[in-house]
Amino acid sequence: RKTLKSNNDHGSPIRLQSKILAITSHPTDSGAVYVAESAGTARRVVLDTGVTSHLYRGPTTPLTSLALSTPSCNDFVFAGSWDKSIWSWNRNTRASKRRYFGHSDFVKALLCIRANGADVLISGSADASIILWNIETGEKLHTLKGGHTRGILNLAIDPTTYPSLAEHDGISIVMFSAGSDREIRRWRISDDLSTGSEIETDNPVLQHETSVYSLHFDADDDLWTASADGSVKCLSRERGWQADTTLVHGDYIRAVVVDERGGWVVSAGRDEDVKIWDRASGELHHTFSGHFDEITGMLLSGQTVVTVSIDATIRRWSLKTEDLGKAVREAEGAKNEVEMEEQVVQKNGITTDDEDRELAELMESDGE
Repeated sequence: RKTLKSNNDHGSPIRLQSKILAITSHPTDSGAVYVAESAGTARRVVLDTGVTSHLYRGPTTPLTSLALSTPSCNDFVFAGSWDKSIWSWNRNTRASKRRYFGHSDFVKALLCIRANGADVLISGSADASIILWNIETGEKLHTLKGGHTRGILNLAIDPTTYPSLAEHDGISIVMFSAGSDREIRRWRISDDLSTGSEIETDNPVLQHETSVYSLHFDADDDLWTASADGSVKCLSRERGWQADTTLVHGDYIRAVVVDERGGWVVSAGRDEDVKIWDRASGELHHTFSGHFDEITGMLLSGQTVVTVSIDATIRRWSLKTEDLGKAVREAEGAKNEVEMEEQVVQKNGITTDDEDRELAELMESDGE
C-alpha cells in the first residue's frame, strides 16, 4: 500500500533521504522551513524550490525536536537528540556551537524566550524534566521536575504573559507543558529568571485520555491540544481550561494549527491525513491525502499548511478560498467516479428485476 501511495504528487512533495521528525520556521525567514531528521541532520529547505540551502551536521542519532533563537539573539538552530543532549549551530554559517548536557533521556521539546536581558533555551525530555538554559553561557538556570510522571512531549508559552518577540517588564512568564502521562501542567518563571515553579501542583489540566502531543494558542489566547486519544480540543481560558470544542480526528494526532483568517482548524497524525475543520461548526470540511506514513509535524505559513512525515517528504496544502474550494470539488469528483464504478460492477454481477421474473417463469414451465 505504501509503495503504491508513495508515487502520488499531492501537496507538491519535497523528498528527503530520511524520516522527518520535526519542523519549525523563523519569523524573519519566510519561504523556508527547518526540519530535523532521523539520520541526525537538520536542514533549511526552501519551499518554492525544494532545495536544501543549509545542512547542519554532527549528531549520529535521530533529532526529535527543533527551535530557533529569538531575533534579538545571535542566530542559532537548536536540535534535541536521542543522545540526550541539545546541539546548536549558527543558523547562517552552519558552524557547530555549544552542546547542552543535563537530561537523562531523549530531548523531545524545545523553545526559546528572552527575559531579563538573557536569551533562554527551554527543553523538555522523556525523563519528565524541563530545563531552562542560559544560551550564551550554557548555564543551567532551573530544572523543573516533579509534576509530570512520564515524558514531556511539547512546550508552549502563554501569550498573555509573554509578548511575542518582546522584552518583559515585571511579568511572570507562564509556560504550559504536555506529556505522555496525559497531563498538561503550568509553570511560572519570574521575569528576572530567579525562580521557576509549578502552578497548582495538585491540579493539572486533564482533558484527554492519553498522551498530549501538541499545544497551540490561538488569537483568542485559548489553547488547542492534540492527543493520542484521537481528538483535538479547544481548552477555554475563561472556563479554566475546560474543553469547549472537541474534534474527533479518528487516530492519534501529532499536531494542530489554527488558520485565523479562514476560520479553519487543521489536524494531522498517524493516519497520514491532513484534516480541515470548520472552526465555527466543528464539521469536517475536507481531508488532504498524500503522505504515505505517519505525519510527525505541521506548521502554518501564511495560509499554507506545511506537513512533514516519516515518509521523508515535506508537503504543502493551501487553505486559500479558491485553492481549498478546488480541492473539495476534485475530491467530490473522484468520489463520484468511484461510486459509479462500483455501481457498474454491481450491475454486471446482479440480474435485473425483469430478468429475475423471466427466470422464475422458465423454472415454473420446466416444472410442469
